[in-house]
Amino acid sequence: MQIQALRGCTTVAWCGYLRRKPFDLDHQHKEPCLLQHHDVILSDGQRLHVASSGKVGRPLLLFAHGFPECWAAWQTQLAAFGQDHFCLAPDLRGYNLSGKPEGIAAYRVQPLMDDFLGLMRHFGYEQCVLVAHDWGGAVAWSLAAREPRSLSKLVIINSPHPIPFARALAHNPKQQAASQYMLRFREADAAEFLLQDDCARLLALFRHPITGKSALDETEIALYKQAWNRPGAMDAMLNYYRASPLVPPTAGQAGAAGLKLDPEDFLVPMPTLVIWGEQDQALLPVLLEDLGAVVPDLHIYRVPGASHWVVHEEPDAVEAAIRCFLAAT
Repeated sequence: MQIQALRGCTTVAWCGYLRRKPFDLDHQHKEPCLLQHHDVILSDGQRLHVASSGKVGRPLLLFAHGFPECWAAWQTQLAAFGQDHFCLAPDLRGYNLSGKPEGIAAYRVQPLMDDFLGLMRHFGYEQCVLVAHDWGGAVAWSLAAREPRSLSKLVIINSPHPIPFARALAHNPKQQAASQYMLRFREADAAEFLLQDDCARLLALFRHPITGKSALDETEIALYKQAWNRPGAMDAMLNYYRASPLVPPTAGQAGAAGLKLDPEDFLVPMPTLVIWGEQDQALLPVLLEDLGAVVPDLHIYRVPGASHWVVHEEPDAVEAAIRCFLAAT
């Protein structure tokens, strides 16, 4: 699907406009927005560490990170959107300071969706705009399809919808090759493997495929290393991969090729913005093909020079795209 114009923006070619000049970021002229941290116990007993910004009662933006990040992936966006929203950015279950339930079943999509809904209700909300990246996006796509009343709008950042992802894993050799790491991450020794050599393999994931520059600064690297080395954290984080049926086929297992997913079960009815760093080496642009068949109100913002870590590499462009999308009616 091609980029669609958003009503409420000042130009028809809105994404091209964003590349030339950032959206008028009024927050730059306001006081800094302070972050608060919460240790939340949900009704089912799951414990989530959550960072927040802004005031309760304003429209809720819920930010969901991916692998191998934590709440801190959203620091820039929390500071920006906390000026006019109430923002929540949890450590997903298993990550950093959140609880780490045992067993692979605890990391399947239903309990993860329950975490999102429970967190919203804990702060008094029944609906939000969900902004999600990578594994956070995987949960977000399912929540949008199964609990559509909980989301007024959806923002996805480099995270594939289950239908095109399953199709590409089953039939597209390039995406199959790009996803081979998922099989390694499912193995029993994967946590030890990734933590070796002072987390060198994990840090390598953040290097831009063309420039070689890390998406993380030194402060973020120190914070992430601490998060990765918390007892049980890395193994819990990898349980997301172990719990998912969406994996490339192997000689012994059909993987995604053996799934029979009904597109009707994954329709996303609310307005949806997909921001995509086109230099992503793990999730290829083919995953955007025919996305409009399951996401009818779809808007795509491609960022040609950015990688999977577009949130870090182009924070102003990400903020501007989200603000333009939120302003559209």
